[in-house]
Parts: sequence; C-alpha cells; structure tokens
Amino acid sequence: MRHDQEQEPGGGLSGFTRKAQPVALVSVQHDAHVHQDHAARARRRSIGQILAAVFSLAIAAFSIYVLGRAVSAVSLSALRQAIAATGADQIAGAALLTVVSFLALTGYDGLALRQLQARVPYKTTALASFTSYAISFTLGFPLITAGTVRYWIYSQVGLTASKVASLTVIAGVTFWFGMVFVLGAGLTFHASAISTINHIYPFLNMVMGIGVLGAVVAYLVWVTIRRRHISIKGFKLELPGLGLTAGQIVLGVIDQSAAAGALYVLLPNHAQLDYFTFAATYVFACILGVVSNAPGGIGVFEAAMLKAVPIASEEALLASLVLFRVIYYLVPFLFALAFLGAHEIFRRWNSLREDMSLSEEETVLENEMNPLRRWYRDTWRPRQ
Repeated sequence: MRHDQEQEPGGGLSGFTRKAQPVALVSVQHDAHVHQDHAARARRRSIGQILAAVFSLAIAAFSIYVLGRAVSAVSLSALRQAIAATGADQIAGAALLTVVSFLALTGYDGLALRQLQARVPYKTTALASFTSYAISFTLGFPLITAGTVRYWIYSQVGLTASKVASLTVIAGVTFWFGMVFVLGAGLTFHASAISTINHIYPFLNMVMGIGVLGAVVAYLVWVTIRRRHISIKGFKLELPGLGLTAGQIVLGVIDQSAAAGALYVLLPNHAQLDYFTFAATYVFACILGVVSNAPGGIGVFEAAMLKAVPIASEEALLASLVLFRVIYYLVPFLFALAFLGAHEIFRRWNSLREDMSLSEEETVLENEMNPLRRWYRDTWRPRQ
C-alpha cells in the first residue's frame, strides 16, 4: 500500500498511457487537417467543374442564338443554289485536304507510341487514329469516344489501359499544339487583317499572338531542361522531350492548316480574306466549339464563322459550311464505321480459321494416335 502511495504519478502503465495522450491528440488533429484539406480541394474542384459547365452552356446558348438568327434570314432556295454552284474542283480540293489532315492525325498516335516506347504496326496505328478521331469529331466527348475506340483496337495488340490513356492524352496535346501555334502565328503576323474581324487594335492582336507563341517557346524550353512528369487521374505520364514536341507542333500545324484549307477552298470568294487570316479564324472557331462541349462543335463553330468571315452572301458561306460538315465530318465518320465493322469481321474470321485449323490438327493427331492405342491395348491388355 505504501509503495502504491509513493509511486510517481508518471510511473507504471497508467503513467505511460497519460504520456502518450498528447501524441495521439496530435495525430488526430493531423488527420483532421488532412481530411479538411481533401474536402476543401474537392469543393474547389466541384466549383471549378460547375463554372466550366456554366461557361460551356453559355457559349453554346449564345452560339445557337446567333446561328438561329443567321439561318432565319437565309433563303432555302438561295442556299440550294449556292450548294449547286460549288464546283467539282472545289469539292475535290476539300476532299484531298481532308485526307492530308487525317493522315497528319495518324502521326499523332505514332508520336505518342514512340514516346511510350510501344511498337505497333502502322496499319493498326492508322486504323485506331483515323476511326477514333472521325468518331469523336462527330459525336464529341473525345476522351470517352476516342479513348474507347483506341482501347478496343490497341488492346488487341497488347497495349494496356494505362498506356492507351497516356496515348490519348499525348495525342490531345498534339492537337492543341497545332491550334495554339496557328492562332498565335495568325495574331502575330496578320494582326491588321484579324483586327477587321475581332475589332481589336492590331497592336493588341500582335501582343496576344506574341504571348501565345512565347508560351509555346517557354514550354519547349521547359521540357528541354529535364524530363517532366505530370499526374492525371492517379497515373504518372512523362511528357515528350524537345524532339518529339517539335514533331507534335509540326504535325499539329499540318493538320490544322489542311483542315482550314478544306473549308477555305469551298468558299465562293477568296478575295476578301487571305488564307492565313482565315486559318487563324478557323482555329479560333474550333476552340470555341471544343470549349462548348457540343458534339463536333456543331452550331458553335458555324455561328463563329458566320460572324467572323466577311462574305457578303450568308447563303454562300452557310453552303460552304454545310459542305464542309459533309466532307470533313460525315464522310470520314461513315468510313470509320465501315472500317471498324470490317476490322471486327476480319478479326472474328481469323479467329474462326485458327480454331478450325486447331481442330483439324487435333483430329489428325487423334487419328495418328488411334493405331498406337489399339496396338497398346492388344499387346499389353491383361489376359483373362
């Protein structure tokens, strides 16, 4: 009893427990702070997504309003006449430039596969790239539509889901490089012509263009100094270095220039707008279409072009836009569906042939083994 009374308050197991309480309290407080930080980041992310959705809806609604007003003033008979007046050489030129654009798009996947150090035959790369872009351009939501088509094709040659996701991101970066570079070059070197469209002082257009090109150069320097990694949805992705990034910019410029040219050759009169100014306008309209999240930017792209391109006849411009939709979007979309169907048929046919060949080999082996089995049974069968 005396020993218990003289024992120090901090001694024994109870003392150890009392000394450990501050440590446990600090740990609980730390976990609470971490939980609060996660909750705050989730709230900020949710608010950002809501604002982005509202911004996209606002762009889409305003574009639909502009397009509705423009279309309401268009005569259908004049529109049909404008479409009929488009020459066969114009349609052939637009089709040829569309082919060039989609060939450049196959290079997007090629560069991405090289960055990921994955060896895939070009015919598979071309099929996956063409079909994914043709479908996503028409249906919209490229991360879902293009990613699904790519995974379906690339998984058949051994690519994992994470590599297909990385490929989709790198190809998307290439696409944006082309748009940003063309827009920056147009604002910088054709500031006066663009100022007649956006009604901004040429000097300000030039400053914006230099800023855009400066951002591209800064990115090139940034990825040149050392390897750069980014984290997307829980997995890390190494960004391409200087060589592949330069290739991305070149392919992006070829793609966007050819796509803009496909619409440019369909215009009835080129005297009022030079090609380079038109290309910058086209890219800006494409950016608005992408930001709006409308499938293929439909409505938003047309409204921007109707407001920006200085052509006296709205019927003629609208006819060019309709033909461009058919040549650059609808026809590749139909070809993509046909190619995917043919690919699946050939894949199943080859699988059936392999199964039939394997079955024939098993039958031949069984026939060869039957005499041996009979001899074994006749020779070594236990006698009664």
